[in-house]
Amino acid sequence: MADAAVLWTFVLACAAIVVVPGPTVTVIIANSLRSGSKAGLMNIAGTQLGLAIMIGILAFGLQAVIAVMGEIFDYVKLIGAAYLIYIGIMMWRSNGALAEAQVGVKKRSMSGYFWQGFFVIWANPKALLFFGAFIPQFVVPDGNPAFQTMILGGIFMVVGAVGDGLYALAAGRTGSWLTQANIRLIERISGTALIGGGIWLALSKRA
Repeated sequence: MADAAVLWTFVLACAAIVVVPGPTVTVIIANSLRSGSKAGLMNIAGTQLGLAIMIGILAFGLQAVIAVMGEIFDYVKLIGAAYLIYIGIMMWRSNGALAEAQVGVKKRSMSGYFWQGFFVIWANPKALLFFGAFIPQFVVPDGNPAFQTMILGGIFMVVGAVGDGLYALAAGRTGSWLTQANIRLIERISGTALIGGGIWLALSKRA
């Protein structure tokens, strides 16, 4: 398992990613504004289930890749570092506007919000690709890759639940802070953190 310093880097990278509104957060905010925080929290519960399944797929898939082609693992990690830098640049180029949430504008039952969250995360295939590029950077090849991936994925889920939950609670009570300027600031801070983290990971790998 990675040491404490690397784990803290992972936690900070998770926070930088989670805090920026994407398709899932947009739905959570839209439902919370319309139907209250509970609707957004049920969306989060559904996304957590979807994330758990994705992480399980990645964990055992990564174990198979390392077992068969362990020598390419370092290259996988470097590609992941480049992907983090790319995401950071995209955040800097964003205009700070929340995307239109075409789903979730109508009222649903609480179970309906749950399953909506589940299907929204799975409707975004980039999520699984993202995990495949992000989490392996923090996996120690000589350890158990499946176990490490499950632990790291669990950490990401906790950070994601907290971050998304704050959006749901804030939007359910007042959406006045969700201005374009505030979102733009969040994107720039998170983008800078991801670019810096990606560069650090790439250079540390070459050292």
